[in-house]
Amino acid sequence: MNQPIRKPASTGLSLITGGAGFIATNVADRLLASGRRVRLFDNLSRDGVEDNVRWIRARHGDRVEFVRGDVRDQAAVCRALRGVDQVFHFAAQVAVTTSLNDPFLDFDVNARGTLNLLEEIRAMEQPPSLLFTSTNKVYGDLYDVPLRRRRSRYEPAHEAVLERGIAETRPLDFHSPYGCSKGAAEQYVLDYARTFGLPATVFRMSCIYGPHQFGTEDQGWVAHFLIQTLRGRPLTLYGDGLQVRDVLFVEDLVDAMLLAHEAIEDTAGDAFNIGGGPSRTISLVELLDLIAEVTGHRPAFAVEPWRPADQRYYVSCTARFERLSGWRPRVSVREGVERLLAWLVNSRLGESRAVAAGKVAS
Repeated sequence: MNQPIRKPASTGLSLITGGAGFIATNVADRLLASGRRVRLFDNLSRDGVEDNVRWIRARHGDRVEFVRGDVRDQAAVCRALRGVDQVFHFAAQVAVTTSLNDPFLDFDVNARGTLNLLEEIRAMEQPPSLLFTSTNKVYGDLYDVPLRRRRSRYEPAHEAVLERGIAETRPLDFHSPYGCSKGAAEQYVLDYARTFGLPATVFRMSCIYGPHQFGTEDQGWVAHFLIQTLRGRPLTLYGDGLQVRDVLFVEDLVDAMLLAHEAIEDTAGDAFNIGGGPSRTISLVELLDLIAEVTGHRPAFAVEPWRPADQRYYVSCTARFERLSGWRPRVSVREGVERLLAWLVNSRLGESRAVAAGKVAS
């Protein structure tokens, strides 16, 4: 029998694990601007994220607290949870390629780290609400979804999938150690809501992009494509470049995340697909075309074989969360890419501001 959801107390303090990352920085900025206090918990293992911590501290002062720590350290997690009423759990090993090279590291961070957090929350007298970010990779490679090959993209042969995307009714099919570790973690989150009444929910995320993203070849591909273009460096496309994703600008994601916490009594114990949906899709080669339009410079690229577990087509059906919360994404793909480009040009991610500005103007 399911336990009733335990309502969190209100303290005005939010904990963000993986708090130096790009999504965390955008969430923290919004929370702090609304008057909440924020504690960032991060081991700073990702290149460049120290800049995010410096930026958020300069912007919000002593209302933001940074704690250097690792979710694999249960005692550190316990300390980080003190006094909080809201948790955004973003700390993760985020790359399929890394999971293939080091499955133990991937498991320890994603699955065991999440279990550490859940156990410490369960021990609290008044547990905070928890939002966990999972991944569309829990649905596997989706090779059984019939596709048609178009000039610049794949599209589903079935009109229902083309119109609505992949729904949460899709059976789980973990593929790659990354898919397994994130899938195991999300199932623990859902079960702790069911078995122990924790106010916890899951977002199965598609491709998120926006300011403060240090995109790489393995994760954050929209930002990575733009960064490489600004630096005048070639890209590598794995597969044929026709693979399609729905992309969601981080500002719209933050809206959804705040709504999920506000409605935690309704969202707890459930997983929701979150992305741009069918109206915000783009293939790899279509992004190259868009970059050429907005920068005047088409990036050079090489083609390599498909990588394991790569999905040729994934688009989120977000209808369930939209019905529950009233959420809708607002930023179009072109507007989002232009806004990310502007941030990159004004940041230190290019080889120099002069080079970046020259690329955009050319």
